[in-house]
Amino acid sequence: MATSDPPPPKPDVASLPAETIDFAHKMFEAARTGNSELLLAAIDAGLPLNLTNDKGNTLLMLAAYAGQAELTKQLLDRGADPNRLNDLGQSMIAGAVFKAHTDVVKALAEKGADPRIGTPNAIQAAIMFNRKDLMNVLGVTEDDVNSANVPIPPSAATKRDSE
Repeated sequence: MATSDPPPPKPDVASLPAETIDFAHKMFEAARTGNSELLLAAIDAGLPLNLTNDKGNTLLMLAAYAGQAELTKQLLDRGADPNRLNDLGQSMIAGAVFKAHTDVVKALAEKGADPRIGTPNAIQAAIMFNRKDLMNVLGVTEDDVNSANVPIPPSAATKRDSE
């Protein structure tokens, strides 16, 4: 394919057999629930490691968001991409910070997850929720703290507006 060629069109999901859709749903659910035996067997048999659902969430992202630290590590060890963003521009490391999944944040950071990508990014989330324990893991610098442009949580904005 030449670089000027447009990307191939996405297949129409409605044209896939129901069994295929059911299988995909089972794999995404296995990621969320930490069913590593089922999911890793499928990956080892050829299931794409960076398979995404209809919202652009990868298997790794779903495992990370759900706090499945061991499965997250196993997916990373097999080469899952820790820097994929979903269709909303969210990163899995920021989601793990938001959900306070410390072991997942550490695993992602150790495998090169970029804390400065996504909206909001992991650094902004750590600062917003005062997660000083994770700021060190994320490599937060003083410049990051001073320029983070951290969104104000709705509860804090309401309190500030009522003063």
